[in-house]
Parts: sequence; C-alpha cells; structure tokens
Amino acid sequence: MSFTSPLRIIFAGTPEFAAIALEALIKDGRDIVAVYTQPDRPAGRGRQLKASPVKDLAVEHAIPVYQPANFKQQQDIDTLKALNADLMIVAAYGLILPVDILEAPKRGCLNIHASLLPRWRGAAPIQRAILAADKQTGITIMQMDKGLDTGDILLKKSCPITSTDTASSLHDKLAALGATTIIEALKLLQADKLQPLKQDDALACYAHKLSKEEALIHWQQPAEQIARQVRAFNSWPVAQTHFDNKIIRIWQAAAIDSNDKTHTAGEILSVTKQGIQVACQPGIVNITELQLAGGKRMTVNDLLNGKPDLFQAGLSFS
Repeated sequence: MSFTSPLRIIFAGTPEFAAIALEALIKDGRDIVAVYTQPDRPAGRGRQLKASPVKDLAVEHAIPVYQPANFKQQQDIDTLKALNADLMIVAAYGLILPVDILEAPKRGCLNIHASLLPRWRGAAPIQRAILAADKQTGITIMQMDKGLDTGDILLKKSCPITSTDTASSLHDKLAALGATTIIEALKLLQADKLQPLKQDDALACYAHKLSKEEALIHWQQPAEQIARQVRAFNSWPVAQTHFDNKIIRIWQAAAIDSNDKTHTAGEILSVTKQGIQVACQPGIVNITELQLAGGKRMTVNDLLNGKPDLFQAGLSFS
C-alpha cells in the first residue's frame, strides 16, 4: 500500500549536520510543520546567545521553531502531539526523546545516524570510526525506539574513510549523504517499500562522547595511532601536546614508517617546510599544521617563515 498524500513532518536537529538534511527536505518540497532544536546557547567572546544552524534555517523559511530544554514537562509533550504529525525526522538533536514523543507521530520517528549501524551507536560515531581505523562508515536511517540507536534499520548508504579524512571532512561527506539518504527513505516509505531490519546487538560498539582529555598525545604510542588521533579530533577538541611548558595544538599530521629505535618518544627528528618529524614508538609522525598557544592555526611552512628557530631537532614534545 502506497501513501500519496504529503507527510506532515516534524524535524528535530541542532548542528550543521542536521541543517543540511533539513535544507534538503525543504528543497524537496516536504511539508515541515515544525522544527525542534536545542535552546540558544552563549557563544563567542561576548557570550551572547546564538541560535543553532537548524533554527537559523527554519526561521529563514518561516517554519515554526520549538526549543524545549527537555521533554520532562507534559506541556511540551502535549504541544508536539497537537502538531498532528505523520512523521518526525531526527538528526543530531542532542536530547533524549521519551516514549511519548517517539510514539506521537503516526509513523513514529526516523533518525539520520552517522554510522553503519550497529557498528557505532552513541554520540561520536564519526570520530570513533577514524580512531578505530575503520575503512568505511556511512548513514543509517533508523526507526527510533527507546534504546540508544537500537531501532530497526530502514536504509543504509556507505561512505569510504580515506587515509587523509579528518572528522571535519568526514562530517561534511556524511552530512551530504544523510540528506540524500533521508529523501530516498521518504520516497520508499511512501511507496511502502522500506523493509525494517533488526540490528545484531553483538556487533554494536558504543561511540563514547569526546573529551578534552583524550586529545592529549602520548608519543609512546605507534605513529599510525597518533595520526588517527589527530585526524579524529580535527576540529574538536583538537589533538595537543606540550612544548616548553605550553600547549601546542596539532591540526594535521601523517604517519611515516620507521624502525629506528634510537630516539626517545616525542623527540623532534627534523624540521623542514614539509613538516616537523617526531619520533614515536614505533614510527614517525610528520606534523604539517599546528597552532601555538594564543595563536592561529597555520602550516609548518608559515610557522618557519615567522619563527624559524622555535622547533629544532633534538628538542622534545611531552
């Protein structure tokens, strides 16, 4: 049985990842009856309240916006139910949805999740995939239930993870893929061609939320692992190390194979316009882009033009 009448859709999301999906739905002519997004937050040096990318887009298109702090108040639940939606689409909303909300739309809630479920459930699937040296990731459109990313899989699309992908670049690829995949899923839903597939819980991994503590580099690790750490934490919280009692943030780096065991982990082996090479255990990490304490992000080439003697072979990161 197909459904030809327009679906009344509630969209719930907060960051840019979600805004890209919302924009695709708007361009596809979908009937977005309301947008839910997190409350405005203080941002910038002035700590003025800043709207989310999803709210900005919704306001631009005159879509009603709701911003409950949570769904613990019955009034917020009743307000959503009164929208009489057929479907709710959720993408990086950042709030836990109670069962009353999950069951409010006639066809439930669909989640745009940035991994090939059940591989990475949780808050940071993009970064965890890079850290784990996964060769591919993707988008899963999932029927939400009361568990954490445990619902039935409705549609999956894969995306390769290249050796140079950062969390930022992979985020952008998956955001675009998420937008096209949810459009395809809606068409299949209305044609009654989506086949729910139960997840195999035995294959699930939990993508823990990122912490700033994880960003600190331990040079005693293999170079490949450190290079993945740098890529996974670009652009937050950004991998960092200490040099001369100051924090250095590392934005771009690559691993180089080496069996040399004569140098101490963290020791600078060479400094050229092509990068700062640092000894690991095993291997070498070549840093090509960094940020000094209080400074701006820059290439090693640009750094050497201004401070050619700051980093020298024989000195060490700690």
